[in-house]
Amino acid sequence: MPAASLTVLYFAWVKEKVGLGAEAVSPPASVATVSDLIDWLAGRSPGHAAAFADRKLIKAAVDQVHAPLSSKLGDAREVAFFPPVTGG
Repeated sequence: MPAASLTVLYFAWVKEKVGLGAEAVSPPASVATVSDLIDWLAGRSPGHAAAFADRKLIKAAVDQVHAPLSSKLGDAREVAFFPPVTGG
């Protein structure tokens, strides 16, 4: 079960689509994984839905550690979403 209050951070085009750089949320107890959180967040606004429309383009970090979307949230305090980063 995720923490009662969770900070969600958005970066790059994910931030642009959502319209926020960060927000504090209190997801329901049914939100157990990063993927569940994406499902729940996508229902918050059209911008959230657009940002999470293609999960192949989303990377996540849980408490500042890169994590697959299947990761359990446990007692996480922060989840960040960002596009894949390429080097150059």
